[in-house]
Amino acid sequence: MSLSTDPSRPYAHLGPDTVLDALNAAGLPADGRLLQLNSYENRVWQAPLEDGRVVVVKFYRPGRWTDAQILEEHAFTAELAAADLPVLAPLPLQADGHDKRLRVSHAPAPAPDEFEAQAPAAPEPTLGHFNDDISSTSAWRFAVCERRVGRAAELEEPEVLARMGRLLACLHGVGGRSRFVHRRTLDSQTFGHAARARLMDGGFVRPETEDAWISTSAQALALVDHAFARHEGLRHIRLHGDCHSGNVLWRAEGEHAGPNFVDFDDCCMGPAIQDLWMLLPGERSAVEAALYHLLDGYRDFREFDDRELLLIEPLRTLRMIHHSAWLAERWSDPAFPQAFPWFASPAYWSQQTTELREQIERMQQTT
Repeated sequence: MSLSTDPSRPYAHLGPDTVLDALNAAGLPADGRLLQLNSYENRVWQAPLEDGRVVVVKFYRPGRWTDAQILEEHAFTAELAAADLPVLAPLPLQADGHDKRLRVSHAPAPAPDEFEAQAPAAPEPTLGHFNDDISSTSAWRFAVCERRVGRAAELEEPEVLARMGRLLACLHGVGGRSRFVHRRTLDSQTFGHAARARLMDGGFVRPETEDAWISTSAQALALVDHAFARHEGLRHIRLHGDCHSGNVLWRAEGEHAGPNFVDFDDCCMGPAIQDLWMLLPGERSAVEAALYHLLDGYRDFREFDDRELLLIEPLRTLRMIHHSAWLAERWSDPAFPQAFPWFASPAYWSQQTTELREQIERMQQTT
């Protein structure tokens, strides 16, 4: 069926039949078994195919990204995979024209190199647009990748951290070759001030804590602004953007052994430290040692500007405010109040205010 017109129920008309029909139309016929995987932002299924392969199909949340932004993500992961980095790039989709419910699109062809005899070929299509109602202009957008299983990385182990650092350095080496044109840049305006404004304008901050949160968040963002302005000369590259332990699969042996980076949904432009700091432990006493091992591995393959270390606490502050704004933006989706009931409680906003005050202290200590 076509997309729901109710923004509070974006996936109301997306069922197993639509998923199977979309896969079949794209040249990836499934055997009929589907397993829905955990995802709040998108809808994701594991699907065994008739040829024995098992794939993961992701249907993008309507309205979140433009086609150009999604295809830029696809092109980045394809570039990383071509460099033999352990990422999951989308599989090519087929559209033979017989099934009018499907159309496919691909990223623009890379700019020709002045030393190449001919221009590079256009990438294969990786973004599907599927609609049961061909008279409608709206369609489900989806992508498919291979299934890759693994476990959580043991980030308390020095060698694991060093290995993560080496691979992230290689990832950033590719990320630094060019820039995103359509995807966001990680800055205090987009991830901080705009996010804060959405929370205030939407009335999400509880009245009991509103004054304290507003003044504290303003003070915190002023320090973030100062930190970014002080280091505005730092280089921005293409990043994973959301590189925390949940987006790293560790494979003990076989093909792709070691860390595998998944879910580039939030890839963006920003400083390299953004892909490093979320891998550090929560215990402050253990951060210094973990950072040493992570950077020791990183520097094996890429230089690291130590000035970026002063952005860890400002980036943490932005993530806190941006996460609250993300919950607010999705609050009309029934899945979110069920999963995050505490978001509407005074206790949540009181805790956020306390944590922002702690961030202010940390940022003041590092400026």
